[in-house]
Amino acid sequence: MSTAVRQPTAARTDRRPATMGQALRRALRDALADDPAVHVLGEDVGTLGGVFRVTDGLTAEFGADRCADTPLAEAGILGTAVGMAMYGLRPVVEMQFDAFAYPGFEQLASHVSRMRNRTRGRLPMPLTVRIPYGGGIGGVEHHSDSSEAYYLATPGLHVVTPATVADSYGLLRAAIASDDPVVFLEPKRLYWSKADWDPEKPDAVPGIGKAVVRRRGSTATLITYGPSVPVCLEAAEAAREDGAEGWDLEVVDLRTLSPFDEETVAASVRRTGRAVVVHESPGFAGPGGEIAARITERCFHHLEAPVLRVAGFDIPYPPPMLERHHLPDVDRVLDAVARLQWESGFTSGRGGAESRDGGAL
Repeated sequence: MSTAVRQPTAARTDRRPATMGQALRRALRDALADDPAVHVLGEDVGTLGGVFRVTDGLTAEFGADRCADTPLAEAGILGTAVGMAMYGLRPVVEMQFDAFAYPGFEQLASHVSRMRNRTRGRLPMPLTVRIPYGGGIGGVEHHSDSSEAYYLATPGLHVVTPATVADSYGLLRAAIASDDPVVFLEPKRLYWSKADWDPEKPDAVPGIGKAVVRRRGSTATLITYGPSVPVCLEAAEAAREDGAEGWDLEVVDLRTLSPFDEETVAASVRRTGRAVVVHESPGFAGPGGEIAARITERCFHHLEAPVLRVAGFDIPYPPPMLERHHLPDVDRVLDAVARLQWESGFTSGRGGAESRDGGAL
């Protein structure tokens, strides 16, 4: 069975605006067309085309045996997918909403993540679990969680989260082709974000395990992923336009949380000397703590201030009318940058002398 990711070979067409949802749908469609072992399954993925319409039209094109509706039983869906993968298929499971995946977590922790190790490599686990995650759409409880920390704490899983149209296609194709299980976290508030993109000749993107620098800067690094990438890019532009503090912020998009690209992150922080980690997941025991620890271990003698975090609060996800206070925004990111000890004795002469509200740091 081939696991290579074949890019479409049709003649190039004009690049046109496309959404992240359209790129994900095209990735699923191309994977189904390229490899008969690929099967899509989940709640409402067939006739309805998924809650976010990512699987729209796939059942009509490939049949109900290749894109199949399932009962509302997440543990059963994942258990079925484990058996399919053990028998040589490449299941792609949709969990519909982030917190809906919790009933199936036992399958992920006990079987999906361990099967290849348990069999000493004889049984690969080519299973992709698609999970729409994060806030920003006015969803109620169980519809807006950022639960990536659970998957990161489970050895044996790859954890991937795109933030761009091109990455949505390229990373999903790579996930489906992988012989290791991949938890593919899709930022639901970015489903309708747009970029110029050619579905007949998709942009080549780095594979799983590679971070990218989305914006070059010189005075501090914003490290982020998924739904917080646009927030950090907006914060970096706001800092540039303001200009008073002298902040030139670099933005690193992790793209893959596990495996973690320490080299790209460390190289950026060594250049800038300061770092802020930004994510929607709660701060306590969240991904930012691990990232900050790794930066400290790798870059201690280059750091000019402690690594700071901007995260969701340590509370259950709030009601829709309050979520704007919970999610990291431009002001919270820039307030953290202002606390990076710009006027310590060790760093005198670099950056601005005051916080954004004019108070001395």
